[in-house]
Amino acid sequence: MSLSVFNNFTSSLPKQDSQMPVLFIGHGSPMNGIQDNEFSSRWTKMAKEIHTPRAVLVISAHWLSHGTRITSMDFPKTIHDFGGFPKELFEVQYPAPGSPGLARQTKELVRSTHIEEDHDWGLDHGPWTVVRHMYPEADIPVLQLSIDLTKSARYHFELSKELAELRKRGVLIIGSGNMVHNLRMVAWNKIEEPGYGYDWALEMNQRFKKHILSGDFYKLINYENLGHEAKLAIPTPEHYIPLLYSLGLKKENDEVTFFNDKAVAGSLTMTSVKIG
Repeated sequence: MSLSVFNNFTSSLPKQDSQMPVLFIGHGSPMNGIQDNEFSSRWTKMAKEIHTPRAVLVISAHWLSHGTRITSMDFPKTIHDFGGFPKELFEVQYPAPGSPGLARQTKELVRSTHIEEDHDWGLDHGPWTVVRHMYPEADIPVLQLSIDLTKSARYHFELSKELAELRKRGVLIIGSGNMVHNLRMVAWNKIEEPGYGYDWALEMNQRFKKHILSGDFYKLINYENLGHEAKLAIPTPEHYIPLLYSLGLKKENDEVTFFNDKAVAGSLTMTSVKIG
């Protein structure tokens, strides 16, 4: 499909009868981007279970900024923002188009803050390691929204609500991070044992799910008050904030389900959420 067709495709997306679901995906290791394992296979299956989106917007744990930015280029580059992995991983390119038109629409939807159009970033491994399994043909526009780490968890949750109109216009919104993410405490000797989690990680994962199902999102926003286990699960907020973006988009009648609900390497969980 030509570039002009893509730009026309997403520059003025009409409303559709049903709205797209929202996903939070625990992306885990960058190696999931090239491995056919239980996690990546579920991402592939998920894409077949939902309507094909007109575009994908990802809030990734790996794009941190001062101010909020959105990718606004015709073809975002594939960013290999990691080290110490096999050459095969660094050779991956995910050549999905972008959509400057959709970037402008998104910018106009958000009134609480100014969103800057970005022409330099691209797609970091938070989006592409997941989306290349979901849409391997790379024929759907993919955009990223950055995380302003100068802002509070509540700010991000409220900002996400302003993106709700995109669901009605066929845009699949994905938060890409991990609910429990403490790289300092990884059990490297258990890295090949899916399901292994420290007691505090498993307990916190269950508490997160409980609050998600009950709709008690304000406890999740104020995660610092959830005790010592929460401090271990979220030593820094960047992998947790994408979850709040996904939860902020939940509507009253949206069904919530979990998938890839496993711990890995003791101090990480792949637990993912489908909303709607």
